[in-house]
Amino acid sequence: MALLNRRQLLKKSIQASAFIGAGLCNANLLFANVKTKAAKNISAAIPKPIQVVIDDVGWWSGKDGHEYQQPYRTGIDRNHVPADYQAIVELGKALGIRPQAAFVLGEWDRKNILRNVPHSTWMGKNWDNSKWVGPWLDEAADIINSNHEHFEITMHGLGHEWWIDGEFTRAEWATRDGIMRPKDIIQIHIEAFAEILKENNLGELPKSFVPTAFNHGFGITPGNDRSMAEILGSNGFTYINTPFYNMRNKENVQYGIFGIDAGVITVDRGSDLFDWDVIGKKPNGKIEGTTCGMHWPNLLHEDPDRNLEIVDAWVKLLAPYNDQTETMLVKNSVIFQKQLAHYHSTKINTSDGVINLDFRETDTLGTIMVNDELTVKVSAERKLNFASDQLKIVSVSSKKVNDSILHEISINRSNLKRGSLKFS
Repeated sequence: MALLNRRQLLKKSIQASAFIGAGLCNANLLFANVKTKAAKNISAAIPKPIQVVIDDVGWWSGKDGHEYQQPYRTGIDRNHVPADYQAIVELGKALGIRPQAAFVLGEWDRKNILRNVPHSTWMGKNWDNSKWVGPWLDEAADIINSNHEHFEITMHGLGHEWWIDGEFTRAEWATRDGIMRPKDIIQIHIEAFAEILKENNLGELPKSFVPTAFNHGFGITPGNDRSMAEILGSNGFTYINTPFYNMRNKENVQYGIFGIDAGVITVDRGSDLFDWDVIGKKPNGKIEGTTCGMHWPNLLHEDPDRNLEIVDAWVKLLAPYNDQTETMLVKNSVIFQKQLAHYHSTKINTSDGVINLDFRETDTLGTIMVNDELTVKVSAERKLNFASDQLKIVSVSSKKVNDSILHEISINRSNLKRGSLKFS
């Protein structure tokens, strides 16, 4: 209950909305968001952000090749097609978000540069990707580049594993027990990822990272003098998403559901609703943490022409999280990082027609991101008007949810330590 004790308790009644973070350090760690109530049945909250992250995007072959020292890939019985990339876009459009696609780029290598990238493929110097170079690359790239608001490339890897003399161990960035691979090879792999993006006109290095096989260490690991997060940060990354249940040094995470490692925010993914190779199944269940994690097949159908049947099922599952005061689907990963910081540390209370916000604790988190933006949700019996003498109100939207009006207020705090919203 330590997190709740840091909240300012109101003199009037307070209702705490809390969840048990899935897989957090194998402990029953309580992480709560406070919803404050004022008179006239008005409630306000800094909603928990939920980010959609889709792993293993980028393979053209779906075949599980691990028995032949090839990658597991996506483990499905068909090849991937441009329509599989369009499925991600359609999910984003339907929900008004930018899903993160954690890319494995080996089969996008047009120039066979991975011949000179150590430990990146089972073929080594004989790497030949000509089988997967064709018009489908340009078709998929056009889908991605035409839909930047609904498709975010995230770095996952080159070949997903780590090969020595044609045999792999898991995984590309760290060993099974979370010890980082040699830092000079890490840097070579990051630069190769950037080069293959450039080959395909897919833009610059992303800012977000999902470690392959979820093998990762928080902070410095044995035999290294830098952490993975520090190396990523020096390459412009701000955000790592990975489950904490098997993360090395998870006991050093500072804030339960996320930690700050060399200025880079590392967020607990928790547990996915499906196994990595499940395809053609409609989802059900509850998103317990701040990540809706899945693997690419989970969004697809065995018949690519029926992909939208699965996409629509995910939309039905996820859309209601925008209809709650305590949760929100975030538009992109930048907003996610900012909102998560405020959700955890910014204090909120309401009294006498005012919503008070205290940002002092949030400013101590030490992330690379400047936490200048946040969203507040307010539920009331009628539509309200909002104003502030200190905070900049960027936008206000409202909709009817059951018998209440749910307001969503986007705020820029302009480096203030405290601020307030008036409502009437």
